Amino acid sequence: MGSRERKKAALYEKLEQLRAASNSNAVKKASIVVDATRYIEELKERVEKLNQDVTTQQTSTQLNLLPAQVKIETLEKGFLINVFSEKNCPGLLVSILEAFEELGLEVLDARVSCSDNFHLEAVSDQNEGPSDSIDAQAIKQAVTQAIRHWSDERSD
Repeated sequence: MGSRERKKAALYEKLEQLRAASNSNAVKKASIVVDATRYIEELKERVEKLNQDVTTQQTSTQLNLLPAQVKIETLEKGFLINVFSEKNCPGLLVSILEAFEELGLEVLDARVSCSDNFHLEAVSDQNEGPSDSIDAQAIKQAVTQAIRHWSDERSD
């Protein structure tokens, strides 16, 4: 009989631990187990969401690995394009200007600093023609692609 009582006491103790771990207020064994199961499912969902957040964060971090930041503002008849990098980027200006040319953008005014860092501020006007429907997002994409291409060439 002593063995049976020890087993019963051990089971009771484990149920109490399970109830405490799952924040259950249940008294019956079955209810404690059901509450614990729900709690485990909640934890699984939290883990899944955290894993998704980590994946999103890693993807975002990889996108931010570009050596330069690109900002495009739409003006009345063109765009204000800002590209900034904390590092000096020899050759980057050429890549960006080639991207402008491919888009059919004409640079009306530009300021460039390439000493300790790289900073380009350009005002562009669209050339007349088939590329007339270009928007700020397309310019940002093209400039970002030019920066990636430039970066890839430098890392080879």
